[in-house]
Amino acid sequence: MFGSQARSAPQVGSLAREETKENKPADVAEKKQLKPTEPVWKATEPLRSAAAPAPRAEAEPQARSGETEADVRTLIIGPGVSVKGEITSCNRLIVEGKIEAKLADCPNVIIKQGGVFNGESTTQDADIHGCFDGNLVVRGRLLVRATGTVAGKIAYGEIEIERGGKIR
Repeated sequence: MFGSQARSAPQVGSLAREETKENKPADVAEKKQLKPTEPVWKATEPLRSAAAPAPRAEAEPQARSGETEADVRTLIIGPGVSVKGEITSCNRLIVEGKIEAKLADCPNVIIKQGGVFNGESTTQDADIHGCFDGNLVVRGRLLVRATGTVAGKIAYGEIEIERGGKIR
């Protein structure tokens, strides 16, 4: 058996059956009696409703049918993470940490509050809550939030700057 469970050697005869019935703890005596071919887990596991969905692992993005292409091809630079290099293709970039990069083909860029992007980016739409410093080309909409700062050379199709947002 797995784990730290210990079993005593089986005893033979009717006296052994009577002794084991008397020596059982109260919680074991109340559980369902096992058939000889049933695994132990059937008696100890709580019953599940037939309508309850099975738990799904978060690490399997291809298995989910309700996601769009953008959800599958999302690159997230998490808080405390620092990345340097060139990104050639993704559908969405979410920056919560620090990145120094040249971003070539990414339609949606989101820089969260506390996120820092240094470098070049050509994108369709950008949503800046954090800091961008470098060359930014936004063919569609550039949205600079109240906590956002954009510095360097920028070009955009349309722009929206919330009160408190900065362009330097």
